[in-house]
Amino acid sequence: MLTYNNQLKQLALPEYGRNIQNMVDYCLTIEDRDERTACASEIVETMVTLFPPQGGDLDAYRQKLWDHVVIMSNFQLDVDFPYERTDPTIYAEKPEPVPPSRPGAKPFRHYGSLIPRLIETASQMEEGDERDALVNLIANQMKKTLMEAKLESASDHRILSDLRQMSHGALGEDPEKIRILDFKQAPTPSGRKKRKK
Repeated sequence: MLTYNNQLKQLALPEYGRNIQNMVDYCLTIEDRDERTACASEIVETMVTLFPPQGGDLDAYRQKLWDHVVIMSNFQLDVDFPYERTDPTIYAEKPEPVPPSRPGAKPFRHYGSLIPRLIETASQMEEGDERDALVNLIANQMKKTLMEAKLESASDHRILSDLRQMSHGALGEDPEKIRILDFKQAPTPSGRKKRKK
């Protein structure tokens, strides 16, 4: 009969996979302390090989892996640690819950972070052709972004209103100066390939 992963015990750190967990479980069964220490050290070296550090201090990375081996053993591993052993009580504390975002906290988040910065730059510029050209580019980019997010709400009126609000009234007061182009949404590919004749 086949054994499925959902029938096995839950992994403490699933990112390392079941084989590393099995190694740690085996290590716990070794009676001789020196052999157990050597086994734990080999497990850490295997983890370094399978999951190499992405830059940074290798010694600090090894210490983190030793901590992870201890966590996978449910803090039962009794070996000579090459580093100071981490206190298990710090893992028992749960972090503070993240408060839910208030509705309307970021009403223009669909525009991303670049458009507000461009609007701020344009607001600080002196009036003239260069500023008008930048405002036109910003308004057209806002329309493209709105079309990607929600096609039905990408009206020119809404874009001018958002532009006024985001610039605190500094931009978009004269709609005659802003020329918003008409864009068509790109068609979705059908997924079928055309056969060659």
